[in-house]
Amino acid sequence: MSDYCIALCTCPDRDTAEQIARTVVSEKLAACVNILPGITSVYAWQGEICCDNEVQLIFKTRHRDADKLFNRVLMLHPYDVPEWLLLDVADGGADYLKWIASSLS
Repeated sequence: MSDYCIALCTCPDRDTAEQIARTVVSEKLAACVNILPGITSVYAWQGEICCDNEVQLIFKTRHRDADKLFNRVLMLHPYDVPEWLLLDVADGGADYLKWIASSLS
């Protein structure tokens, strides 16, 4: 496992996504957050099949900051159970990884 990871989280709308992104970047919990609009999520929830328009957040962070990031997202997020998936970054551009580290300290 590397020092770096990507976290995924969906939001109900762009305003919520931007609020979360701006907060976690300003608090140095994520170096960068990409906001991808216009996704459609199909999922089972409380015995029903749901289909909703959502916004995808992609957080760039370090594994050691991921728990703090997740707890902060939970405080800001309107969903009872927000998506939270961590993907290990196997490798990356050395300068980009240094930039992530410097952005989080």
